[in-house]
Amino acid sequence: MTVLFPTFEEMLHPQRVDPTIRQRAERARTEAPLDSINLFNIHWRKPDAGAHNGVPPVNYLVMPRALTGVDAEIVVLIAKDFPTGSHKVGPAYSVLIEKYISGEIEPNRHTLVFPSTGNFGIGGAWVGPRAGFKSMVILPEGMSRERFEKIEGYGASYIKTHGSESNVKEIYDECKRLMREHPDTVRILNQFSEMGNYRFHYYVTGNTIVELAAELNARLGARGIAAFCSAMGSAGTIAAGDRLKQVFPSCRVVGLEPVQCPTLYNNGYGSHEIQGIGDKHVTWIHHVTNMDALACIDDIECLRVLQVFTHPVGCEALVQRFGIDATTAHHVSTVFGISGVCNLIGAIKAAKHFGLGKHDVLVTVATDGPDRYRSVMEAWNARFPLSPAAAEACIAEVLHRQKTDWIKDGTPDHRRQWHNLKYYTWVEQQGKTVEELNAQLDPEWWLAEQAKVADLDRKIVALRG
Repeated sequence: MTVLFPTFEEMLHPQRVDPTIRQRAERARTEAPLDSINLFNIHWRKPDAGAHNGVPPVNYLVMPRALTGVDAEIVVLIAKDFPTGSHKVGPAYSVLIEKYISGEIEPNRHTLVFPSTGNFGIGGAWVGPRAGFKSMVILPEGMSRERFEKIEGYGASYIKTHGSESNVKEIYDECKRLMREHPDTVRILNQFSEMGNYRFHYYVTGNTIVELAAELNARLGARGIAAFCSAMGSAGTIAAGDRLKQVFPSCRVVGLEPVQCPTLYNNGYGSHEIQGIGDKHVTWIHHVTNMDALACIDDIECLRVLQVFTHPVGCEALVQRFGIDATTAHHVSTVFGISGVCNLIGAIKAAKHFGLGKHDVLVTVATDGPDRYRSVMEAWNARFPLSPAAAEACIAEVLHRQKTDWIKDGTPDHRRQWHNLKYYTWVEQQGKTVEELNAQLDPEWWLAEQAKVADLDRKIVALRG
């Protein structure tokens, strides 16, 4: 089949896509969501929104201060309107297209394997068949029921491994088995080590926020971007911070991980309930020497807030007890998943830690919507029925009175410690060399990876003939 592939530039600026293709993609969003033309819907812009001067607006939400309890403005990029309901479809596509144009993978020959704890795997399940490949996802058995349903619905298969969110070692072991038994037909697209993941977020997510800053300056009286906060799963999303720091040198990049699995914070381990982050290792693509702080977030607090945001009683409490208008309360109920709430809590914690106030903007990401956590929240609601008083108490305790504990600043010593933790996974287990690891200490290594976007785009355009 003939597939048209978008460039990185077209994912950043969908208005620059050929108008005929753009119109086909907009129609297919609802009429034919499995059509490959939806690859051109991988972007951060609002779907079906009127364009201003031909430019569709960025899909974001300014969180009401009545909810956050801080004077700083917290801006949330919304990912639920990407083709799979999460921005992770972007890295899945970017990793695929980079390997495709290099000749490492061939349609009708290779089965693409996407090791994941959730959204990247779902993205791979969608992207692979759209590009003419068979897709297989390796996913821990403890992930939400909806994740497995989505993978099957997109035409991919899956293998369940032991454990839950933080059991990535078992996923890697399964990848090695598949490669050992099927070396000619299986190819691993590893979000944790493939720089296509990093490049998507550096170039597309990062520059989307850079361009949004001008609008935020006018709307909020902002002074650039004061901080970017992101939890780490593959540590792809946090790469947007690299771009932001180049444009706004005072911008702080704040990484987040679960209190229950504080890998970077305390060389810790454990299981947790924030699906999509906290994978118990430091990923190859994580630019840890560019992080200004690391904060740990309690998974129980994330589940409590998500319950308030998505439960009818909670939505009513937002309106009646916190003065949020009904339209905004409904919007909030549709855009957050568990890790998105984690990012929101992390942004509040960062605002307090750095003493940010009015005219300071922190940007974070709602990485998916509540649709893939229905079963999780049904079980939670059954255990902890929500009353108006409990909803009010949750917002007050978790958001308004969020503490500044569990934070480490990115000192030179801490950054080197975070870097050194890569050794155990990547050198001892995954075949990298010490020389390759140490090369990442040089900022030029990361600049060289960023600079590859232009050449990749030229090669993607050449595929169209």
